[in-house]
Amino acid sequence: MTKIAVLLTTFNRKDKTITCLQSLKVQKLPADVHIDIYLTDDASADDTVDAVKGIFPDSYILHGTGQLFWAGGMRNSWNEARKGNYDYYLLLNDDTTLIDNAVANLLACSKEVLAQKQTHCVCIGSTQDVFTGGISYGGKKLTSKYYLKSALVYDNDDYQKCDLGNANIMLVPDAIVKSVGILSDHYTHGIADYDYTLKVKKAGFEVIVAPAVLGYCTDDHGKSWKSQTSRLSDRIKYLKSPKGLAYKEYLLFIKTHFPLYYPFAFTKLWMKTLLPVLWQVFKK
Repeated sequence: MTKIAVLLTTFNRKDKTITCLQSLKVQKLPADVHIDIYLTDDASADDTVDAVKGIFPDSYILHGTGQLFWAGGMRNSWNEARKGNYDYYLLLNDDTTLIDNAVANLLACSKEVLAQKQTHCVCIGSTQDVFTGGISYGGKKLTSKYYLKSALVYDNDDYQKCDLGNANIMLVPDAIVKSVGILSDHYTHGIADYDYTLKVKKAGFEVIVAPAVLGYCTDDHGKSWKSQTSRLSDRIKYLKSPKGLAYKEYLLFIKTHFPLYYPFAFTKLWMKTLLPVLWQVFKK
């Protein structure tokens, strides 16, 4: 029996969360695969917990303070799941809808890479934006070892190596968790998944993008800075916010993985904040 713990966190996105879980419920799983749901609800006010229990009454529902954000909520779910004896952990964003054989394809990816290369891998599932038709989240390959610049990695038919992986759909074997651990507690919201996949690579494991689209998710990132018309105080608040530029955490990420890029990263953050008009020109 292959046991998978599915990890989610949610905050006031009941409808999206239910759609996500319904896509999980109809997965075409191999007969020897069993899944359990570990969901951290970060003090939602929209009855998410009751709705989840209606679909998956056996789910493990955990409760946050309202200040966990994405990475904190996922760590909370992951830490609880580690108390069980699972073979894999599937990180799943609650705004992602899986195709019906997504989990089976991820397992096949993991097992094939292990058989061919004699090493475990993190398997990334690509998602498609239903509005644009493009790939919204998945894996990227670094185009330089010295600074943070990357290109999307995707193929309809073949496995592709990558360096950076989004955790919208991410399958992690327990063997890697035992070696690398889980998402770093240095990160509150974003960046944590990129940091994790880079650490996995540095530990000698593979990060692989599974073939084809495995789910659907709208790219909701938008611009990564506020315009010059915003008040300076609002721009500085955005600079420091976990859901904005996450100033301290982003610089820690750069210092850890791309130390030579640090001066430029520092300058870039402040240019976006103090002189967004110049940044709009400079970034081109």
